[in-house]
Amino acid sequence: MANTKSKKTSSKKPSTKPKAAEKSAKTVKTEAAATKKVATTAKVAPAVVTTKKQNPFKGFFARKCDPNENILTIFKGHRIWGAILGELIGTMLLSIVLLTLGAYQPLYIMFAMVGITMAVYAISGAHVNPAVTVGMMASRRVSAIRGILYIVAQVIGAWLGLMIVNAFRVAGGEAYDIPEMTAIDVEKLAPIIFVELIGAAIIGFFFARAQHYRSPKGAFTYAAMIAGGVTIAFIFAIVITSNYLSMSNVFMMNPAIAIMYQIFPSAADNFGALMGDIALAVLTYIIIPMIGSVIGFFLADASSALADEA
Repeated sequence: MANTKSKKTSSKKPSTKPKAAEKSAKTVKTEAAATKKVATTAKVAPAVVTTKKQNPFKGFFARKCDPNENILTIFKGHRIWGAILGELIGTMLLSIVLLTLGAYQPLYIMFAMVGITMAVYAISGAHVNPAVTVGMMASRRVSAIRGILYIVAQVIGAWLGLMIVNAFRVAGGEAYDIPEMTAIDVEKLAPIIFVELIGAAIIGFFFARAQHYRSPKGAFTYAAMIAGGVTIAFIFAIVITSNYLSMSNVFMMNPAIAIMYQIFPSAADNFGALMGDIALAVLTYIIIPMIGSVIGFFLADASSALADEA
């Protein structure tokens, strides 16, 4: 009897577990269907991704050289001395070429620039021109202290080149005169200034572009590009000064060598006239080429930024 009663009692209270399982299964199916619907909708109507236009000139004036290089750290290693010596030797060799051949031999100058650049570019970058160094400083490719040291080395190198050439000239009985730059004609000062400005800008542009090829494997490309820029600048100056200005030896586009060519040999009847001639020479052959080189560097960097060149 007790067993019969317990069976009846258990039959009166049916278990709720099957219903709960069935409800859970329905919920899972509903969620799966909703997820599938969302995925289908996402495929049909993908979200539109909007991107902001980046400024191509962002970081244009950012420092591209070693940020830790300054007057306190640059002399801690010996490499700076090698770089200074490289600039001195390179500028000395270039000044020997220009002081013997003059500026009206662009083909010889081109080969000389290729050789000099390939010889010292891995040591110092082969600036061999204060105008180029100023352009490198303005575009923040070299630190201010390195640039100043390079310029000092370049001036000393140009002076040594002058001394070497002059020593051979004196030993030969002074039968051969060193090519001299023509005295500045105030009436034609503006055209000469523009020749120096444009020529230095061409050199600066080519030098800035060559920095993209500065690697051990790209030595010849680097040197050829710089030599090509110098040759184009000299050909431009030769044609303009000879054909349109009827003048010769009135350009140099290298302040270090121009100091030896034009400023050191300056002479005048009195001190006032001498200072006036030197001031004109400094403006024309030192300040203007430096400005032109900076313009060339900025034009090269601007074109590179606009072209999204890495």
